[in-house]
Amino acid sequence: MSEAALMAEPAPVATDSADTFEELYRRTFPRVYAYVATLLRDRSAAEEVTAQAFERAYRKQRTFKRSKGSAEAWLFGIARNAALDELRRRKRRAALEADPEDAAAPTADEQAEHALRRGAVKAALADLEPHERDLVALKFSGGLSHAEIARVIGATESNAGTRLHRVIEKLRKACDVD
Repeated sequence: MSEAALMAEPAPVATDSADTFEELYRRTFPRVYAYVATLLRDRSAAEEVTAQAFERAYRKQRTFKRSKGSAEAWLFGIARNAALDELRRRKRRAALEADPEDAAAPTADEQAEHALRRGAVKAALADLEPHERDLVALKFSGGLSHAEIARVIGATESNAGTRLHRVIEKLRKACDVD
């Protein structure tokens, strides 16, 4: 389904929600794409999987229940499943085609240090288990709260927070950052 088709028929995400699907799409698209791209490590595949996720969400929007969590957590759950489906199809990890653009580009003096730090972080992320990378991506690429992450991964909020904290500590140690 094309972007135009998704926006041609704005419909409620659920009868008890003021959000329309179009509003949900506009508000979450950049974060869903960033999250999927982080998981897949392939921008082209991320575009397709993100589109698939929004198509699935559009078709299933009547199944959304506000009592079970936010529309964003529901949508990220769908995106996560679509990305995991793609990874299972590939049965391998794809490498990034290129590093994402840095919105806050460092000065010339900081570029060498920044490259070293970025390399250390990429290496540390690559050494994480897939479920650990998923937590990091949900938090930092997806921008989800601990409660929303818990909803996506099927855990309690405190468990999701604890697991994320442990992963971040593991990354800090691997990068030698205090």
